[in-house]
Amino acid sequence: MARNIIVEELVRTPVEKQKVELVERKGIGHPDSIADGIAEAVSRALCREYIKRYGIILHHNTDQVEVVGGRAYPRFGGGEVIKPMYILLSGRAVELVDKEMFPVHEVAIKAAKDYLRKTIRHLDVENHVVIDSRIGQGSVDLVSVFNKAKENPIPLANDTSFGVGYAPLSETERLVLEAERLLNGEKFKKEWPAVGEDIKVMGLRRGDEIDLTIAAAIVDSEVANPNEYMEVKEGIYEAVKELAKEITSRKVNIYVNTADDPEKDIYYITVTGTSAEAGDDGSVGRGNRVNGLITPNRHMSMEAAAGKNPVSHVGKIYNLLAMLIARDVAEALPVEEVYVRILSQIGKPIDQPLVASIQIIPKEGHSVREMERDAYAIADEWLANITKIQKMILEDKLTVF
Repeated sequence: MARNIIVEELVRTPVEKQKVELVERKGIGHPDSIADGIAEAVSRALCREYIKRYGIILHHNTDQVEVVGGRAYPRFGGGEVIKPMYILLSGRAVELVDKEMFPVHEVAIKAAKDYLRKTIRHLDVENHVVIDSRIGQGSVDLVSVFNKAKENPIPLANDTSFGVGYAPLSETERLVLEAERLLNGEKFKKEWPAVGEDIKVMGLRRGDEIDLTIAAAIVDSEVANPNEYMEVKEGIYEAVKELAKEITSRKVNIYVNTADDPEKDIYYITVTGTSAEAGDDGSVGRGNRVNGLITPNRHMSMEAAAGKNPVSHVGKIYNLLAMLIARDVAEALPVEEVYVRILSQIGKPIDQPLVASIQIIPKEGHSVREMERDAYAIADEWLANITKIQKMILEDKLTVF
């Protein structure tokens, strides 16, 4: 099957050679990431329950989650949440199946609570959060669903949309991504339990010098006084300093919680480890792209991938697919950078995009012409096996933020 895959040379200065590079990552406890995480957790829970009951994933999109900040009084030694956060689950999901009710709201709320318990260690899910499911209803006749699946073994695109991916990551991108993962990793949390999950890392590279600005919520019950707080900040600094040595030889300046003002008794302490406890709100799609980063130096899609169904929603599937194709091309071929853009057309099979554009900046001494066939083959192989994306999502092998 001939596919609409176009491989061409991209003429631009590679990111590593540009004078200024900006990179951001909103950590797993940031309000926007909480919204993304819950939306995706709800979708995956619905998928698994649909498969368990009916042997097939029924239509749903749960990509409308709002996190409304609460109110808290943090203080050294332990404060309190006086107004719980409010989380609204919205979107659409099939609730009536062959005249039988499917427990959409029960599945969704349980998935949201389970995700919060797993992700935000100091959050009391029963007392610090109110979760409201207003997911809209849908109905379906299973016979017609199975007949349609037989007629179209490859799902039809539910929208005209595009996905974007690139590879490889720059040193600054790797440093920003890995810094947040380190600070929110199990090993670091055992050593420094006072560090909450709301960690934002902003990277700025100017020439060969990188500034990392880290905002890390510190849990008040884990620090008794300002001196202990400062020790935690130093722990964050030293951990990221050692990480930076492994990733880059460039000079790296690390700044932690720069809004602190000890003379005015201002410290970034929280009761729960997330700023959502005190008025910071969050929405799906307002944070990281599917590679976990926000990268204004790169091509990006503004699509909110979290919570979209993994069967036919190209806004999710194509962004993940573009990232995987770019990764494989960069690993297999002598490229400085590769950018992949895939565009669907509503109602057409998702393995036959309107176009799959592969733009390559070749390494010195190489040409795009010599690698055109191999790049085409990599994209063609992924498109031919595009339903693998769904399986990888449900096996938790892919993240979307």
